[in-house]
Amino acid sequence: MEAAIITIDQLPARLPRHCRLMGVDLGTKTIGLALSDIERRIGTPLETIRRTKFQADAARLAKLAAEHKIGALVVGLPLNMDGSEGPRVQSTRAFVRNLLPILRGDTAPAIVYWDERLSTAAVIRSLIEQNASRARRAEVVDRMAAAYILQGALDRLASLAAAGEEQPTDC
Repeated sequence: MEAAIITIDQLPARLPRHCRLMGVDLGTKTIGLALSDIERRIGTPLETIRRTKFQADAARLAKLAAEHKIGALVVGLPLNMDGSEGPRVQSTRAFVRNLLPILRGDTAPAIVYWDERLSTAAVIRSLIEQNASRARRAEVVDRMAAAYILQGALDRLASLAAAGEEQPTDC
């Protein structure tokens, strides 16, 4: 199946059972990644990729997606607070468009955009409440933001499953 950009509501019909999801928080300097469990209940921080060049960044992302048998990438869409799309959204969409050909193949993951407004702020607030040092916050914030984005999508998928959506065969 070719990699494709789909909506979260279209994902259950396309997603094989026991395939993980990967959350992606695309920043200008880093890419935060998170991984779901095979039951798709919990998003856990995975890794932070230091951005260099698109080809290297995309290759690392594709390699991790293949290693973890990812069924879909949940990419945070940095909408403005009023819901409009600005330059960061355009940059994110361009990254994904360029990533699609790299994810070709029978096991290519689907790509779903997820509204990421305030995800980083929520993560930073949580880390401050935990008395994490500024250095520690800088080290983990991107992958924790990816987990926050991923958890929102996982919760939506759970509500779709509760509404009776069927799931295809195993990954």
